[in-house]
Amino acid sequence: MPVNWWLLALAAGLLAVMGLALLPAWRIRRREARLQLARKAFALRREWLEARFVTLAAQSGKPRGLEWTNCEFDRQVRFARDRDSGNLRALVGVTISFQAIEGGGMEDVEAVGNLRAATAVFLFEDGKWTTEGRAIFNLNPEQAIKHFEHELETVDEGDSVSGRLE
Repeated sequence: MPVNWWLLALAAGLLAVMGLALLPAWRIRRREARLQLARKAFALRREWLEARFVTLAAQSGKPRGLEWTNCEFDRQVRFARDRDSGNLRALVGVTISFQAIEGGGMEDVEAVGNLRAATAVFLFEDGKWTTEGRAIFNLNPEQAIKHFEHELETVDEGDSVSGRLE
């Protein structure tokens, strides 16, 4: 009879070890599934997200004294994970044009008419994509991830998406 308890304990221990060994693989598969879901969701909502970004960014008052007149979005999307929250971010390169607001103090600045490069930031939180209209000026998406490497980490290379990974 005592031998059966030892066999049962041994079998339970082996199952526990096997479960722990498989846990990392399970987490990777779960992350990949969420990444694919987030990628599809971004593609489906991209046009709406871009329009929302432009609306919010134009209302932000940044840069001061300038009015947004046009915003062209690149096709490529880079995805990164927020190191603190684990939420995904989609970063898209944009080219923005402005005009001076009358009385805003920028009317005499020649560079107002120059096109400006920036990165549009999109957030994947609670299973859906949103934007706050945040533009990171003078950095493309790869440069933005590198510049904010203490906050962001690349999820995958190339054309990718992200959401909450854990």
